[in-house]
Amino acid sequence: MAVLLRSLQQHGGDVNCCSLSTELLATCSGDKTVRVYSSSDFSELPFSPLTGHGYGVHCCCLSACGTYLASCSTDALIILWSTTTGAVMAKLEHPGRSPVRVCCFSPDSALLLSGASDGTVALWGVREKTLSRSSVVCEGTVVACTFSPCGQMFVTGTTLGDLRLWNLTMNQMRAEKDAHDLGVNCCHFSPQTNIDGQTMKFQLASGGQDSQLKIWIISHCATAGCSMKLVHTLTAQLLPVLCCAFSFDGQMLVSGVFSPSLFHCRYVTACAFSPSGLILATGSMDKRVNIWRIGDSLGHSRKMVTDWTEEDVSAWLQEEGLDVLVNTFKANNIDGPELITLTKDTLSTDLNIDGYSYEREAIKSWINTSNHSSPMTNLPLHSTILTPNRTLKMAIDRWKATL
Repeated sequence: MAVLLRSLQQHGGDVNCCSLSTELLATCSGDKTVRVYSSSDFSELPFSPLTGHGYGVHCCCLSACGTYLASCSTDALIILWSTTTGAVMAKLEHPGRSPVRVCCFSPDSALLLSGASDGTVALWGVREKTLSRSSVVCEGTVVACTFSPCGQMFVTGTTLGDLRLWNLTMNQMRAEKDAHDLGVNCCHFSPQTNIDGQTMKFQLASGGQDSQLKIWIISHCATAGCSMKLVHTLTAQLLPVLCCAFSFDGQMLVSGVFSPSLFHCRYVTACAFSPSGLILATGSMDKRVNIWRIGDSLGHSRKMVTDWTEEDVSAWLQEEGLDVLVNTFKANNIDGPELITLTKDTLSTDLNIDGYSYEREAIKSWINTSNHSSPMTNLPLHSTILTPNRTLKMAIDRWKATL
């Protein structure tokens, strides 16, 4: 099912986190560094390692747009790095100067969320590189956070064992105060969304010190509000679950536990799938990052070739040793976003709320001025959830695949 491709051993301390994109792998460690590799052959890039932090780095994440890499540390800083040059684009100081334990980008790369040891979370504007909002979650340490696929909500998890659902104005929408005994260690939304009429449903995985991996269904409806329902509890080993991650198609879920394994000498602390779902990276306290190939029975065969995305084709070219063709293919590929009525300049921020496309800031301003009707039709809006056009296109493609 999984074959070990490579073991990276450049870090001088525990590996705390890893993040995979179509082109890059980012890892961070207690040795104060962030390292960046090419995802085609997993060679370290010339500008790596990145050495802007004064203490151990707890978390790192790559933005979906491919431009930014974020890292956070005990030094109370979140650093935004350029993924092309490794240059520091911004140093953001968390409110209260508390050690920052976790960070993540929103799906559209417009926002960055950070959580700290003093129980606070902060929401940053990536383009503006400024603090948008901050709030106190609880008295415990915020050790986990994840954005919903629609980008309008996020979940936090703390050492007190609670999972809390928030909107972008930092209003708490739902709380599971006893989600995990002895504390939450990780949480991750499946990238896939299930739309049922006016209700959007999301899968959330969470792991904790209670040795349990839990699957939740979070439902959001404009009229009925939010609900959070536990649907599965997985207990494979009687050991704390330290990390978890869904594959990008939502069909696989991986977790790392407080135990050595066959290919790691110490605890598995980090895991991440590639966008294609064919590559898995795992990090450990043994200072290693292992790269795994997921077998074809769980990879390409799940999709018809006609349904492959640009990322699927790029991953296939890399697997066949045709890396030199990836950029050529991307330069000439005409995909869904080019066919809808958007310009390239506004593609990353255009949203759909009533069947029409709007620029993010414009429609947010419209809603915030208490307008609850469509700017185009003047009909009442049944929901104020903003859905990125790319997310909507993916949902339509999944529906078409069932016909």
